[in-house]
Amino acid sequence: MNKNKRERKFLKGFKSIQSTIFAAVSVLVLCAVLAATAVSVRYTNSTVYENSAIYTQTIIHQLNQNVDSYITYMDNIASVIAKSQDAYQLLYQRIGEDEAVKEGHRKRLQEQFSTILKGRDDICNIGIVQKDGVMLINSGYQATNPDLDLSTQEWYTNAVDNYNQYCLSSSHVQHVIKDQRPWVITLSREVHNFYGTGNSDGVVFIDLNYSAISELCDQNSIGDKGYVFILDQNGNIVYHPSQQQLYNELQTENIDIVMNADTDTVVTGEGDDEKIYTLARSEITGWTIVGCMNMAELLKSSKEANNIYVMTAIVLVVIAMLISSFIARSITLPIQKLRDSMERVQEGDFKAADDLVIPSQNEIGSLTTSFNVMTHKIEDLMAQNVHEQELKRKSELKALQSQINPHFLYNTLDSIIWMAEGKKYEDVVLMTASLARLLRQSISNEDETVLIGQEIQYVKSYLTIQKMRYKDKLEFEINVDPSINSVHIVKLVLQPIVENAIYHGLKYKESKGMLTVNGYQKDGNAVIEIADDGVGMDEETLNRIFEKHKVNYRSNGVGVYNVQRRLSMYYGKEYGLSYKSEKGKGTTVTVVIPIEQEEHHEKA
Repeated sequence: MNKNKRERKFLKGFKSIQSTIFAAVSVLVLCAVLAATAVSVRYTNSTVYENSAIYTQTIIHQLNQNVDSYITYMDNIASVIAKSQDAYQLLYQRIGEDEAVKEGHRKRLQEQFSTILKGRDDICNIGIVQKDGVMLINSGYQATNPDLDLSTQEWYTNAVDNYNQYCLSSSHVQHVIKDQRPWVITLSREVHNFYGTGNSDGVVFIDLNYSAISELCDQNSIGDKGYVFILDQNGNIVYHPSQQQLYNELQTENIDIVMNADTDTVVTGEGDDEKIYTLARSEITGWTIVGCMNMAELLKSSKEANNIYVMTAIVLVVIAMLISSFIARSITLPIQKLRDSMERVQEGDFKAADDLVIPSQNEIGSLTTSFNVMTHKIEDLMAQNVHEQELKRKSELKALQSQINPHFLYNTLDSIIWMAEGKKYEDVVLMTASLARLLRQSISNEDETVLIGQEIQYVKSYLTIQKMRYKDKLEFEINVDPSINSVHIVKLVLQPIVENAIYHGLKYKESKGMLTVNGYQKDGNAVIEIADDGVGMDEETLNRIFEKHKVNYRSNGVGVYNVQRRLSMYYGKEYGLSYKSEKGKGTTVTVVIPIEQEEHHEKA
């Protein structure tokens, strides 16, 4: 009782419903804004961290793909050289073979190396070497380092006896050329000795400029203080933007933590030294691409976001109070009634407008009257549209079903005349009987559908006439499961397909063609296949088979487009025709209709 009294006393403090709604909405919005702001401020750090980690992961994985693509491309160059006949003959030429031939191999390799060096600024050196043997580097005119010992070069020793697999070194100083000490990354491949005598100690190597990897990494920005570095499978630094400082021990990286990490993201350090490492390991190169971001830089944007939240909350509270005042003035009982009525009309209950009576003379009353008039007009228009569409559908079906090819009729009558003049009376009787059955079914039946058995008989009569006209061009065979003969199908569907098979598939075949019609049940549907072994169709023609074309009156006016349209109109879009064809091998058309048709017809 005391609680109810307090509630009534609280409500009496407001002089109107408008002020009550205004106060309630303002308090609710204020509480919601304050709660949302508090939650946002609390979880901003974690959100910024997660978004930054996802962003960095995306960049690192993309960089990893770029590096993989770059190394794969360079390996393709090395592989082509390593597997070339020139490299093989130069390194492993048998004793006694012509030295002039060997020199020819050398010159071709020199030309190939020169071409590659001219087209690729990122390749510092390219060559083919053999311990205590052949050594051809770049154009062949540069002096090699006389103190070079290949057995001490990791890129060489790793490649020897490692057939069909390239080797990548970490960044190092290359000194194969006299008086040159560039920082490079070396990709090497063994040139295998297939003679079977001696060792496979020939190696093709490509020195990649350190700047090539540097440019790939510098193209990906991960913040003002973020950077990217690369480690090989042993934890050696392949690239680092501050590599010189690392070698001079002026800067350190947590390489052990990175190499032993079980996840793609690792957080190390504390305070201003706290860092986020994002990793991407390559299965192609074995390298690990590492993105490093400073946590203090992330929190800086977080603090800015928190300030924005507070300012936004203040603005939202002011706006919410203005909106609540407007809502309080606008909400009335007639609007609720109008809303309920509109929801019922939306669900299809147009009688709801008859139940809506609002005697108010203000704008709400006028709106209600207009709504009632509009609802009645929409209901009448919908009923009229349904009736007109039904009449249109029936008219279109009848018009399509009434078409018959006059040229086919003329040619058939001419054939009967020729047979009669040739005293082929049995053929005259057979063709005339077939033509009579054809005409009887096409023009005498007023129903939209016929039995499949009747449609098959219609096709059989048509094919009988065509076979007699094209004795050297056509054979046919009809095999239909009796279980589907009593299923109804839209009238005059199969004959246009058969006609297309004859005129566009078999007519242009040099030898006699075969047309088969098969019918059977499958998955609750009746399936009829019309197959020919004619010239077939290419993919472009097949893709455009259902496009609407101008009617050609020298062929049946009821084309593929109209047949498909009639079937989808009657049964639904999931039923109708499907085509399979291969150029030079023939075409198969499949007609699928439901056996239980009433529900599908009502939905269509």
